[in-house]
Amino acid sequence: MILFPAIDLKGGECVRLKLGDMNEATVYNRDPAAQAKAFEEQGFAWLHVVDLDGAFAGESRNGAAVEAILRATRNPVQLGGGIRSLAQIEAWLDKGLARVILGTVAVRDPELVREACRLFPGRIAVGIDARGGKVAVEGWAETSDLEAVELARRFEGAGVAAIIYTDIDRDGVLKGINWPATIALAQAVSIPVIASGGLASMADIERMTMPDAAKLEGAISGRALYDGRIDAKAALKLLSKAA
Repeated sequence: MILFPAIDLKGGECVRLKLGDMNEATVYNRDPAAQAKAFEEQGFAWLHVVDLDGAFAGESRNGAAVEAILRATRNPVQLGGGIRSLAQIEAWLDKGLARVILGTVAVRDPELVREACRLFPGRIAVGIDARGGKVAVEGWAETSDLEAVELARRFEGAGVAAIIYTDIDRDGVLKGINWPATIALAQAVSIPVIASGGLASMADIERMTMPDAAKLEGAISGRALYDGRIDAKAALKLLSKAA
């Protein structure tokens, strides 16, 4: 079970949003590369990075910050936000990313996702961001009529490495992960699921060790780590015991 610390990039800085609102950004570190290194030194094994500006623009906007992060840490990094073409996917993987996360394009062009999985096996994840159970796209600015589970099932057998499921209504507000919806999704598909959105306390970490959460690959934590609501050492120790 992996705990993924999150670095969300806006204007080259490490921020956290509230409910996906770009006007509700709290800056936690003006040096994302230093933050990446700090997470590695705390014992985390992976890093989750999102180019928030890129998610809205449909193309990379924080590329320099991402490249600095890749130079600063030895940990594998997964990146999402504004990656919408095979050329962009290949370029980022060539720069050293472990995984690329495809969100909006998974709704708009699922065949591209399947082709990317074929070309880059084990290195493509799908980001499913849901509001009220419906998939949101374009940096969460638009909500579709597509159910999260329906979208996930479209990629069964395609070779997707993981599905990152975010409950937007809980993101950045420390309400706790939407465990019923997340576990229901994990049980509905064979693709490993990563929980995201709202991880608030050590109670969520403990919830990750319960038998019905065993199918999850892990969970992503942002604000709770930055605010000290989760102690990195204690969380990683608890998860290692449950492995």
